[in-house]
Order: sequence, then structure tokens, then C-alpha cells
Amino acid sequence: MTTPKKKTKASLGTTNPLVPPIYQSSVYTIPDLDALDAIMNDGEPGYIYARDAHPNARRLAQMLAKESASAWGVVTGSGMAAISAIVLATVSQGQRILAGNRLYGRTVQLFSQELPRFGVNTDYVDANDLDAVEKALKKSPRLLFVETVSNPLLRVVDVKALADLAHNHGALLVVDNTFATPVLTKPTKLGADFVMESLTKMIAGHSDVTLGFVGGMDDDMLPAVNAASSIWGLASNPFDCWLAERGLATMDLRTRAACANAGTLADWLAEQSGVAGVWYPGREDHPDHALAKRVLKGGFGHMVCFELDGGRDAVNRFLHAAPGIPFSPSLGHFATTLSHPATTSHRYVSPAERKRQGITDGLIRLSVGIESLEAIQEEMAKGLE
Repeated sequence: MTTPKKKTKASLGTTNPLVPPIYQSSVYTIPDLDALDAIMNDGEPGYIYARDAHPNARRLAQMLAKESASAWGVVTGSGMAAISAIVLATVSQGQRILAGNRLYGRTVQLFSQELPRFGVNTDYVDANDLDAVEKALKKSPRLLFVETVSNPLLRVVDVKALADLAHNHGALLVVDNTFATPVLTKPTKLGADFVMESLTKMIAGHSDVTLGFVGGMDDDMLPAVNAASSIWGLASNPFDCWLAERGLATMDLRTRAACANAGTLADWLAEQSGVAGVWYPGREDHPDHALAKRVLKGGFGHMVCFELDGGRDAVNRFLHAAPGIPFSPSLGHFATTLSHPATTSHRYVSPAERKRQGITDGLIRLSVGIESLEAIQEEMAKGLE
């Protein structure tokens, strides 16, 4: 009579988990030195240290690369880490960056305050003025950096035209696609060399993740981006990647539902007393409405900006009267939240620059969610009273 062999490891038999596991390990065991060399030198499948790579990040990166129509993808620890990884992988001391002059405040800080310490300077240009862009490109910058839909006033750029101009002058086009998401547009299909997303926002969609994504089209750039992410400590953690994959599964549904709410809400806000102005690319009075119809497919985004008469005091009164629309300085949550650009995303931008962009003390940036439109309007009406 034979006795069954003892099993030293748990076995799943012929079954597999429907939901992928979380590989919450900082380091992996390796059978021998030859296996280590095969992973590090020959690109054999395997993992060593989670800062370099781990299964949850690699799986998420592959899914996002497919979503964004990129040749490859890398997940980073935040959206700013994604921008930093691209810059570190492509720009050397003495080279220049050309950037749109309507960007997220922290991006401007990176370009204007941090990079000059390393001998990299940035020029700014109105990315909606193609003649001005072409003129600025004559300085031969290494990168042209723009946002598909700008933060906060939702200006839309012509990605294809910018890609053509950049490539004609030997520059790489980098597009921050966070406000649009891959649901509405895929910049790499329009000619961008790199696309980056803050996964913290609409893609993860539950305000419980801090991650970024870099997608690229040139396979030769992948090792440099991976190296920058590892060496500079820009890597992601497994649990956040697992959560982001969960959010990615509903991204399309959430984005389209939020866009539908945002479009109706923008028109409703434009009719309310006390509202001095409304900015939404889906409205005919938006300066880039015609362009938005070409660049954005299936919706005009979930972000709406509106200005209250009465400035900062009016915003404070609104916040107190409408607590059901939380003041939360981020975006992309499944429920509606709001932010105040002058004191949050663009707090460290000079007053003169805020004035140039139209970021007033009465401006509110609304991240519209997927709850019922009636519930959003009911709470908004309390604040507008």
C-alpha cells in the first residue's frame, strides 16, 4: 500500500482565481545564479525586487498599454512620477523642454523650479496657437509637453497637428491625457510619442489609489523609462496596482456616465443666477468646441468649471451650503466633488499667471460623478442659493 506524498505548498489544483492575486512581496526568491542572469541579462520572465518590477504592475501596465494604443506601458507611483520618468529617460543637461502654457500647477513647478537645477530649462507657448508653437520649436527642444484637456479651464489641443510640428523639428511629443482618459481619446493614435495618465484620477476612479502611467511607441525607450523609474524610486506598489485594475474594469462605463452628467450639468449651471461663467468643451460657447468634437470621441469629459459672482467669499458660502458636493482637491471619484484651483492645483502659480489663465478666486472646478443628475443638481442648488 502506498501513501500519498505530503504536499508542502497549497495547491489550486485545476482551478484559478477569478480575481488576480495581490503579490505583496518586496523581493522574490531565485533558484540559482544562472536564473538571476537570465532574468537580468536576457529578459527571461521573472521578478527580483518590487521596485524594479512586480506582477501587479506589469499586468496593469500591459492592460493600460492596450487601452491607450501604446506599444508598451510602465506604471509609476503617481502622475507626477510618470512625467518625471519620461523627462529623466529622454532629456539631458543642456537640452530644453517646450510646454503648453496651461498646465497643472505641480507640472509647472517641476519644469520651472526643479529641472533648471539640473541644467534643463523650459519655454512656454500657447499650444492652441500652432504658428507660435512652430516658431518656438525652432529652438530645438527635446520635448513638447501638452495636456489634451487643460487643467483647470479645459482647453483642448490638436494632438495630431502638434505631433506633426514636433516631429518636423526633431522633438518628441508628450501628452498628459488625464482629463480625457483613453476612453475619449488615445494620443498615441494621433502621433504622440508618449502618453501619461494620473491613474489616481478617473481610471482608478475611487480616490483610494496614487499611481501614474507612461505609455510609449518606441520600444527602444522602454528600458530607459524602466531604469528611471527604478533608480529614482518612482515605482508603484502592488496593492495600489490591484485596486487600479479593479477600477480600470469599469472605467469606460463610469467615464461615459460622468460625461453625460457633466454635459447636462454645464448647461444647467449656465442658466443659474450667481454664476458668472461656465467652461465645458461640449458647449458651443467654449473656445475649442469644434476642435473637441474632433479630438474627443464619445463625450466631452467629466470636468466642468464655473465661476461664482463674489469671488472667494462666494465659494466659501457655496461650500458651507452644499456639503454634499465635497471640497476635495483632486478629481475622478465616482461621486461628484469640487476643487478651488486658485488655492489648490494652482496655489503656487504666481497671481499674474493665474490672472492670465483666467483662474479667479471665484472659479470652481467640478469633477462630475455618476450619481443621479437630479441628486447633483439638488445639492448644487443649495450652494447657489
